Amino acid sequence: MTATGPEVFDQTIVVTNTWRRALTEALGPDRQVAWGVLGSVVRTLRDRLPLGRSAHLGAQLPLLVRWRPSEQPKAWRSLDAFPAIVSADLRGLRPVDCKDARLFQGPNRYVDPGQAAQVGEALHEEVRDLWPAARKSGIDPAA
Repeated sequence: MTATGPEVFDQTIVVTNTWRRALTEALGPDRQVAWGVLGSVVRTLRDRLPLGRSAHLGAQLPLLVRWRPSEQPKAWRSLDAFPAIVSADLRGLRPVDCKDARLFQGPNRYVDPGQAAQVGEALHEEVRDLWPAARKSGIDPAA
C-alpha cells in the first residue's frame, strides 16, 4: 500500500469511523454529534498542547481529523475553558455534556498508550482529570 494511493483514503475512512463509533457508543447514536465532538475535541487539544506533543498526537490521528500543530499553543485557563470551546463548536447540535470524559474516547482508545499518557501530562490539571489515559497511567491529576 502506498502512502498516497486510494488505499490510504479507504483506510482513513475506516479508522475515522472506528473513532466516531466509539463516541456514538458513549454519547448516543447521532453520527453528526459524534463527528462534531471528535472534530471539536481534537482541535481544542491541538490548540492547547505544547508544540511537540501536538505534533506527535496529530501524527497518530486519522487523516480526516489530522492537524498541523498551532504555532503558539493557547493557554489553558481552567476546566471551564475546555467545555466552553467545545460547546461553542457544537452549537446547533444536540446538547452534549462537555465535561464528560467520554469525549476523549477516540484519542484515548486508539493512539499509542505512551503518547496518550504524555498528552495527559501536558493537559491543564483540571482537564487532565477527564483524560482517561492520564488516570490509567498513574498520573496524579492534582500534580
